[in-house]
Amino acid sequence: MPGSPRPAPSWALLLRLLALLRPPGLGEACSCAPAHPQQHICHSALVIRAKISSEKVVPASADPADTEKMLRYEIKQIKMFKGFEKVKDVQYIYTPFDSSLCGVKLEANSQKQYLLTGQVLSDGKVFIHLCNYIEPWEDLSLVQRESLNHHYHLNCGCQITTCYTVPCIISAPNECLWTDWLLERKLYGYQAQHYVCMKHVDGTCSWYRGHLPLRKEFVDIIQP
Repeated sequence: MPGSPRPAPSWALLLRLLALLRPPGLGEACSCAPAHPQQHICHSALVIRAKISSEKVVPASADPADTEKMLRYEIKQIKMFKGFEKVKDVQYIYTPFDSSLCGVKLEANSQKQYLLTGQVLSDGKVFIHLCNYIEPWEDLSLVQRESLNHHYHLNCGCQITTCYTVPCIISAPNECLWTDWLLERKLYGYQAQHYVCMKHVDGTCSWYRGHLPLRKEFVDIIQP
């Protein structure tokens, strides 16, 4: 039915999907497609700032035949940026215990705060994995922190494409080219930390950082 919300995924489905992320022949690896922080925020059901109080290994399901384990983190939620319509206050988050299934290791019983993005499952549990955007709060730039409240959410109609080689050409008017890997050989570089792909009134999108002009390197790559 058009406009109907998609059903929330279940534990079993997410674990099967994460198993498919393992590259062939690398049973102990977790592989994720690159995504700009803005894409992570737009595609996540839940975005919160939190501290980790404790951790505990728990069964993945109530089925005695299911040998899968999950790591349950008890958290102290500091602020919710997205997910109000799904959960009011998050007390626990869950992640695969097996690192090959993209399980996340967080520091418990410390003063460290995290930005956590994830999914809300059909039973209301919050699920995270390494393919989500999970960063220590102190590592986020001022632009990233401010964009969590407004800019990221308001510009989810923009498409962000990762550039690996030059020339890197825009293929749609609502597209922004993400060049951190090309320029710095790392994903979360200057562009990810300081720019938002913003939609204009005419439907086009471009990188924006307040009153600051676009860095010359970005222009050179977009217009070879």
